[in-house]
Amino acid sequence: MIKLKHIMFSAVLLMAAINLKSQPGVFQPGDYRDGIYDKENSVNRRLIPYTFLREGDVAWEKRVWRDLDMREKQNHQLYYPIELVNGRISLFQLLSKYILLDQIKAFSDEEFLVPLEGAAIKDKLKKCDSIKESSFDDQGNEIITSRWNCDSTSIFREVISYRLKEDWFFDKQKSVMEVRILGICARQYVEDKEAYKDLFWVYFPACRPFFAKHEVYNWKNDSERRTFEDIFWKRQFASTVTKETNVYDRSIQEYSRGIDALLESDRIKNDIFKWEHDLWHF
Repeated sequence: MIKLKHIMFSAVLLMAAINLKSQPGVFQPGDYRDGIYDKENSVNRRLIPYTFLREGDVAWEKRVWRDLDMREKQNHQLYYPIELVNGRISLFQLLSKYILLDQIKAFSDEEFLVPLEGAAIKDKLKKCDSIKESSFDDQGNEIITSRWNCDSTSIFREVISYRLKEDWFFDKQKSVMEVRILGICARQYVEDKEAYKDLFWVYFPACRPFFAKHEVYNWKNDSERRTFEDIFWKRQFASTVTKETNVYDRSIQEYSRGIDALLESDRIKNDIFKWEHDLWHF
């Protein structure tokens, strides 16, 4: 009899909990979220694999290097946010996150031959400066000491350029001109020297699974945000060609300056376009 009463009492409590949860406006632990629905599209997305490419199918190939300036409006979606915020992440924050988790390997060279170890990459991802501090002894004399202060977030706003290494090729099997990015280099602007410093290179195909799972801000519609993979796949960024393969292995800046360098960059772009255009010109 006592056991039957316990069972009936438990059933009443269960029904009360169900009725309480079904009432509108009553929230239970786990119901609080930053949004009106659960986002599953980007989180569960898988990258589109590259099609198989045979050496015999490549009728023409050209390797180029191009720079992405984050100060250009079209690239702001890759640069911001420069602070850690909920629900959004910048390109450098994404790369830093998975490099520190050892899921993306960072390299010091663009051939991906010299990997950076944990301590070396951590030093690159935080900025340390000497700060002078003032204190007083028992006699009232001022004592000035120096200490190192490290900031791991200031570098988010200082990485304002990326360098892409990519191969353009014509696939005669499919009769299309395609491009595949091989690597990305994060470049930090050093204000004192007014120059850029290469932080690390990452192998682009190894980053694609993580690019496909993180959204990029869409200023027109928050429910139609694209991923980093979409941005690179659809070439939705602004860039300037800085080098093409040549016999001297030199960049444009080594033989052109100012407006001449921009014209040389446009020439390289037009040469790639004209090669495909002339192929189908009758």
